[in-house]
Amino acid sequence: RYYREVLPGEIVKISRYDVQTLDVVPRPEGDPSAFCIFEYVYFARPDSIFEGQMVYSVRRRCGQQLAIEAPVEADLVSTVPESATPAALGYAQKCGLPYVEVLCKNRYVGRTFIQPNMRLRQLGVAKKFGVLSDNFKGKRVVIIDDSIVRGNTISPIIKLLRESGAKEVHIRVASPPIRFPCYMGINIPTKEELIANRPEFHDLANYIGADSVVYLSVEGLVSSVQESIKARQENENSLKTQKSRVGKIGHCIACLTGEYPVELEW
Repeated sequence: RYYREVLPGEIVKISRYDVQTLDVVPRPEGDPSAFCIFEYVYFARPDSIFEGQMVYSVRRRCGQQLAIEAPVEADLVSTVPESATPAALGYAQKCGLPYVEVLCKNRYVGRTFIQPNMRLRQLGVAKKFGVLSDNFKGKRVVIIDDSIVRGNTISPIIKLLRESGAKEVHIRVASPPIRFPCYMGINIPTKEELIANRPEFHDLANYIGADSVVYLSVEGLVSSVQESIKARQENENSLKTQKSRVGKIGHCIACLTGEYPVELEW
């Protein structure tokens, strides 16, 4: 059963009798926390709980916000399974469109995001998905993806859908463009490999074969992540305490903005 989160810098001892805090490494005064926002976008399991909120709920809010920022005339909404599914459900709900599965995932293939070269990633995509063509033949499809990193894996998916009868394929991304490498231990490619930094990005829809591509804004992602945290603090704290604590909410968005939570040393 869920007990509680381990605090940043906390050393915990768990025994058959209880859970004890042995020590907490203090954060420098005034420094906000900098929890990796990409955990919410992609890495974490949807049933994970971070900062008092379930990842699934955050991803659904991202989809709802994406629908506000980037609506489109379409017949149905679907997803690139599986981490984008909550966002797709949120998008469909907000737009009033039906959510329909168009891709069937092979569960025995690993994550293509971390394959070491483009050829392996594209082969991985070919093995990773089958199409449920009866669900979308002749229809305008909105595909929600959690992120586009290099742009190599989404292209075969779009091609697969078009060859199987999709009338239009619109891509909506439930996170902002990734523009900067991560120096905090996450396997994000070099700046030059990221599609958001390449010339193709200026005509991304044409490059990947989609009818349109729109990303969630940085502000939209941050507000979706922090909405529940702020609401909980408002409920739990007096106005005086709330003001001192709400300002300390923080997330690392360095891969999106280039603003790192610590000074980089070379």
